[in-house]
Amino acid sequence: MNRFNLSAHLTDIYQHFSNRRERPVIGITGNYGELTCKLSEGYYKQIDAAGGVPLIIPPLTDEQTLTSTLDRIDALLLSGGADINPLFQGDEPVPQLGGINAERDLPELLITRLAFHRQMPILGICRGIQTLATALEGRVTQHICTPIKHSQDADRAEPTHTVAIVPQSLLSRIFAPDSAEDNTGSVRLAVNSFHHQAVGSPGPHLKVAATAPDGIIEAVESSEHKPVVGVQWHPECMGADGQPLFQWLVGEARLYRQTCRLHDQTLTLDTHCDTPMLFPQGIRFNTRDERILVDLPKMTEGRLDATIMVAYLPQDWKKFQPDGILTPCQYADHIFDEIGKIVNGSNGSVALARTPHDLLVNKQQGRKSIMLGIENGLALEGSLDNLAHFAQRGIVYMTLCHNGDNDICDAASRSVQTHGGLSDFGRKVIAEMNRLGIMVDLSHGGERSFYDALDVSAQPIVCSHSSARALCDHPRNLTDDQMRQLARKGGVCQVTLYPGFLRTDGEASILDALQHLEHAIQLMGIDHVGLGSDFDGDGGVPGLADASEYFNFTRHLLRRRYSQHDIELICGGNFLRVMRQVQREGVER
Repeated sequence: MNRFNLSAHLTDIYQHFSNRRERPVIGITGNYGELTCKLSEGYYKQIDAAGGVPLIIPPLTDEQTLTSTLDRIDALLLSGGADINPLFQGDEPVPQLGGINAERDLPELLITRLAFHRQMPILGICRGIQTLATALEGRVTQHICTPIKHSQDADRAEPTHTVAIVPQSLLSRIFAPDSAEDNTGSVRLAVNSFHHQAVGSPGPHLKVAATAPDGIIEAVESSEHKPVVGVQWHPECMGADGQPLFQWLVGEARLYRQTCRLHDQTLTLDTHCDTPMLFPQGIRFNTRDERILVDLPKMTEGRLDATIMVAYLPQDWKKFQPDGILTPCQYADHIFDEIGKIVNGSNGSVALARTPHDLLVNKQQGRKSIMLGIENGLALEGSLDNLAHFAQRGIVYMTLCHNGDNDICDAASRSVQTHGGLSDFGRKVIAEMNRLGIMVDLSHGGERSFYDALDVSAQPIVCSHSSARALCDHPRNLTDDQMRQLARKGGVCQVTLYPGFLRTDGEASILDALQHLEHAIQLMGIDHVGLGSDFDGDGGVPGLADASEYFNFTRHLLRRRYSQHDIELICGGNFLRVMRQVQREGVER
């Protein structure tokens, strides 16, 4: 085709347009110098070759510009360039510090942190890996001095030293098909290298993925099972040898876009959080408050539509309220009043919800939802009239007990088998909850209490935050038989994120939570499972550590090839089915 025949080129584009897969947009931070925002061609050509659409991001700090940019891209690529000002990590400059770029530093650190909070895929190259470390609480070494020269005078496409990629890392999965293994089992890769700074410490959110023979960190990746990678070399200059990283980034960008669209179409609900327990600290729900795991910005970043906030009451009430100012019932009312203040002060961004229909309306109108629950029937103070009072306040479930027996039932933990299961009063409580349309929650209930409740309740029961005892032998978890019986009666088990309920040794992560979920699905079926985080009640694991990371949970479900319908059920649909049935039957009675 004649390169100057514009009409022919347009015809060719239009013919192929409808047949081409929609390409994700990759934002690339532009270099800055001489009053010009520019970019080496390797970055955008490699992105284009990998199937993405490159978009250059200028260095601007305006909040609306940054957030609007992130709204329009599917992944972030941090490009190379000058040194980062050491003052951003509290250091003074050493004599060997190179030129810094004041125009780039703050905008890139801000957009990196914002993208990270959104669970967006990120690739950092050279300066970009140092930007990642600085933005995510790591540290950068201003100048490295080792036997290996890391800034060679060579063509940028020429490999000049090797790196050892950590076995079984994400980076090894990206490069291993085209790389040989050395005697230590790590993957050796020849790379180009043009730097005198390096990551000194990856910090809490990243881990080392590759090192040079002198021990210098040459690559990092997420330690929290997120799509984040940084490399010290320049893959944009290495042609086909550098393509695997860009193919990985574009592939993750596609998954990110798919996850965003699924969240747009799906109502997501976390069925248990204890954030109200921290109200006395003067938390600020409408801002990103690092003292709590659930607030409005984190729910927005994680695309979490709704959460059930509970009024938690410990069984040892005298230690909790030694001055006796509030009774258990009064305390629960106080918590609900405080939640009401949060809603009233949100300028319409948050609303209370009592029914599944309320949740749908709030989502359609762009509001986050809070539902109310009670954790521990101690709040009733032995009176069914108080149960009716809380029904009027709009609670959707009550956890019958907490740690330790109460007047309703025996607990799973710290029990002395006071009743041998449900008490006579407990049977009346369940009958009244059925009548009032309140879900019966048996998380924290002992095994005998659990089976008694299944026999007594005319409606399905729920376990709002419980995991699998077969995978972690803790009395708070459900046995395989409990799970099967719960499903037979139409109930749901909401896997929780308390680390001690996910594994007995080592650090639990999102992968353990997924393992518990899939164990429950195998026993109960896809219609009887969900997620109840227990955020701010010591729940939260790497990869799903707060409400902002709920999006990462959905991403992992998609990666495991769950269908949109299945994810809709897991992310709230099953729990809402039970809520809908219980409330309908309660109203009809």
